[in-house]
Amino acid sequence: MTTVGLRSYLGYLLHEAGRAVNQDLADALADDGVSVEQWRILRALSDGHGHSMGDLAEVALMPHPTLTKAVDRLVELALVYRRQDDLDRRRVAVFLSDRGSALVSRLNRRAAAHNQRMIEAYGPERADRLMRDLERLISSLR
Repeated sequence: MTTVGLRSYLGYLLHEAGRAVNQDLADALADDGVSVEQWRILRALSDGHGHSMGDLAEVALMPHPTLTKAVDRLVELALVYRRQDDLDRRRVAVFLSDRGSALVSRLNRRAAAHNQRMIEAYGPERADRLMRDLERLISSLR
């Protein structure tokens, strides 16, 4: 079978697959009013370390202006807070609040259940192989 049109491009198919997976994850997180991007931010902050906006933009896969708006919203909801870095006063770091920590625990359970559904739907061995292949693709493109 020969694929033509946009579906003949690897990047297009990867983006389409990502959209489908993220839409399903968005549905799982919707009860708490949190977007996939906000969950990524909260998840990254759950390591207990403050993160710069640059670090968060990279891990959340978001452009800086969009990330700033998302973090502002999380600050308004008292889920995260900003604080100057103790070692470098020019640097501002974002931290997870206690309220955010409680929420991220609940969200992580939903995200883990979502991940398990994706693995079961695709098949555990195929999902493992796909994840390894995607990691290799990402590494080779960097």
